Amino acid sequence: MNQRTPTLLYIDDDDALARLVDRGLTRRGYKVVHAASGEEGLERIRRAETEGGIDVVALDQYMPGLDGLETLEQIMAIAGAPPVVFVTASQDSTIAVTALKAGAADYLVKDVKGDFIPLLHVAAEGALRQAEMQRAREEAEAEIHASRDRYAALAAERELLLREVNHRVGNSLQIIASLLHLQASSAAQEEVKAALTNAMGRVAAVAQVHRRLYTSQDLKSVVLNQYLDSLLEDLRRSAEGNRMSRLTLKAEPIEIDPDRAVAVGIIVNELVMNAVKYAYPDGAGPIHVELTSQGDDVLLSISDDGVGDKAEADPRSTGMGQRIVAAMASKLDASVERDPAHSGTRIVLRFRRVPDAPGKSSSAAAS
Repeated sequence: MNQRTPTLLYIDDDDALARLVDRGLTRRGYKVVHAASGEEGLERIRRAETEGGIDVVALDQYMPGLDGLETLEQIMAIAGAPPVVFVTASQDSTIAVTALKAGAADYLVKDVKGDFIPLLHVAAEGALRQAEMQRAREEAEAEIHASRDRYAALAAERELLLREVNHRVGNSLQIIASLLHLQASSAAQEEVKAALTNAMGRVAAVAQVHRRLYTSQDLKSVVLNQYLDSLLEDLRRSAEGNRMSRLTLKAEPIEIDPDRAVAVGIIVNELVMNAVKYAYPDGAGPIHVELTSQGDDVLLSISDDGVGDKAEADPRSTGMGQRIVAAMASKLDASVERDPAHSGTRIVLRFRRVPDAPGKSSSAAAS
């Protein structure tokens, strides 16, 4: 493919010198357009779209009307202006410095015989390369900005979709929990009622996480104190009578990822419901949920002041709650211990705020 012949606009009121420049640069592969004044040169640049583009400008300093520096200033104000090589017979270095500061790509001193033309060719080539690199840099920067904008738009769209998914999942799970509650209320057998109530609590624990994510500014984490507060309120509303009236929460604002928050919520649901059923055979009593941090670890405890080890084993128990707690503790890589010094029952879980990298986690111990 043939490359387009570059066009040089030579702005100089010396017609004879302009002809020398035309002959010299034409032999070197340029098309030369002459303008005899700064005003004429500016007009030619402005007409470039209709009369053919100007790739580079060679500009004299001393001309009638606008001088070179005044013309240069106006050229630089034109959007997409071509690079300018300042060409003058003046030996005044101040003019050179002023021209370069004003935006000229290069500066050279001319002579009346045209001996400067090879230097003008070199300067024009350099100015064209410099302009090309500048265009490439601007295009690259524009593409980077466009890519960032596209990424930001995609991230915002993804966040909106995730928020909508969490909203719909939370609503669906809440409907399931409500249906389980209705079924439990109408069940005649106590075993069926208890099983449905337990299932409702587990579903509600998961639903609460999705509701938290829908209303949160951060879709990557759940604030546990807020989550547990809502979860325990759900348990209070779902419990019959006043057996949940003394359920308390003391929790620090600890943030963890949603998957692990689900595990924490299910564990709290199981242990609280276990305390409701077995800690106080003669009625209701206090049940305390506490969440604190110790360095990089999180401590979660569920305690009561009930009968403790003196509780009689329920022959109807299937052990499902214990298996669920063990499974969720394994998901958290948490240790599970019973506090022997507590008068009632106190179960303490310890797990890392941020999970260890694969291969570094320790096995969860359950008692």
